[in-house]
Amino acid sequence: MSGWIRELLGGEADSLLRYECKGIPKQSLHLPGPDYVDRIFIPSDRNQRVINNLARLHSGGRLASTGYVSILPIDQGIEHSAAASFAPNPLYFDPENIVKLAIEGGCNAVASTFGVLGAVARKYAHKIPFIVKINHNELLTYPNSYKQIMFGVVDCAAEMGAAAIGATIYFGSDDAHREIIEVAQAFERAHELGLGTVLWCYLRNNAFKTDKADFHTAADLTGQANHLGVTLRADVIKQKLPTNNGGYTALKFGKTSPLVYEKLTTDNPIELCRWQVANCYMGRIGLINSGGESKGQGDFAEAVRTAVINKRAGGMGLISGRKAFQRPMAEGIKLLHQIQDVYLDPQVTVA
Repeated sequence: MSGWIRELLGGEADSLLRYECKGIPKQSLHLPGPDYVDRIFIPSDRNQRVINNLARLHSGGRLASTGYVSILPIDQGIEHSAAASFAPNPLYFDPENIVKLAIEGGCNAVASTFGVLGAVARKYAHKIPFIVKINHNELLTYPNSYKQIMFGVVDCAAEMGAAAIGATIYFGSDDAHREIIEVAQAFERAHELGLGTVLWCYLRNNAFKTDKADFHTAADLTGQANHLGVTLRADVIKQKLPTNNGGYTALKFGKTSPLVYEKLTTDNPIELCRWQVANCYMGRIGLINSGGESKGQGDFAEAVRTAVINKRAGGMGLISGRKAFQRPMAEGIKLLHQIQDVYLDPQVTVA
């Protein structure tokens, strides 16, 4: 194993690199591999054009033909405001630089807004797969609200040559029912047009954050969000890395089983992420974890840690944005390459 991986993991190196899952064994999973698209999607109801585009997602960048993916997502200009997102590096106000970072960073695909990708579609849509994010939560409404609203139509994404669309649902929110219906309809249309579908399965409810913990990233709650997402026929699930467990029991709502906490999971982050993978039809639908916000120099270590956890849990890759674009481009490229190197290292195995 590359020594730099162990060095960046620091005191967690042994607990992350030597851990073997005790709940759900890896033999039960459908794991990423060179034949992933053939093995998983040819037996499914996805039409040939969808399969072609999913194959495109797996055929480019430094992780080509491995079954793993590295995606650059830059929709934060809407989700977190353009000032908060691009002031650290104004270069990325220009859509072309976003796409250049994805290409030079060796990514499988770039995910962004209708506006960003549409501005450079004729120049780049044939060079790197586009994932058009079709809904967003904008932060200019006062007071701020948390509702995902459509910013365009699926047909427009197809016309610009996209390989897939992406959407977010705030599961657990007062707005979730409307978002579920809208995204289900959008995903159906996307598949009709031959596009893949990527779902950001996020939780959003003030009650999920207590004085004891923030259960927005609880393994049991995010696992159920993933299960709802694959039910909507997402082809890829994006989820935050779990940081705790027991959301159902702490908040005293919904339904769960004691077996989840007593037998099927432990407090090791790989085991918690394994529960997320299991809820994606045992890995039939790939789980990509998000890279999270940029916090400075510690970003490299945190990104590698997330990649190790995702890979060892049976996940399909990482989708990391702010850590890559809120720094000089050369450093962003280096960070993306280090993430990819985790998936390319044969000694970082599935736990």
